[in-house]
Amino acid sequence: QVQLVESGGGLVQAGGSLRLSCAASGSRLRINAMGWYRQAPEKQRELVAVITTGGNTNYADSVKGRFTISRDNAKNSVYLQMNSLKPEDTAVYYCNADVSTIVTGLRDYWGQGTQVTVSS
Repeated sequence: QVQLVESGGGLVQAGGSLRLSCAASGSRLRINAMGWYRQAPEKQRELVAVITTGGNTNYADSVKGRFTISRDNAKNSVYLQMNSLKPEDTAVYYCNADVSTIVTGLRDYWGQGTQVTVSS
């Protein structure tokens, strides 16, 4: 069974920084793209950033230049460094990964979400 466990959310003042972490656990995982999404109250979930196995990245326009996604393939982990945070970054942040196992084949997995709150 594949699980994604996130950590690192919290409350921060505008202009501050937070670092989110997400680790995938399970047996004989082959992880393809990993990414972060967020969902603010009464809004749809949106892509924040994604990173391929090879390290290619893509960001939402709203976070370019402020957020950096990275991954450690040896640890099956993905990170999101968030700098210059704004109140509009307040949301629940979800880790996402495309994971292949012998049992399940290729599937899309989500973490439980971690709250990020930016005060003005």
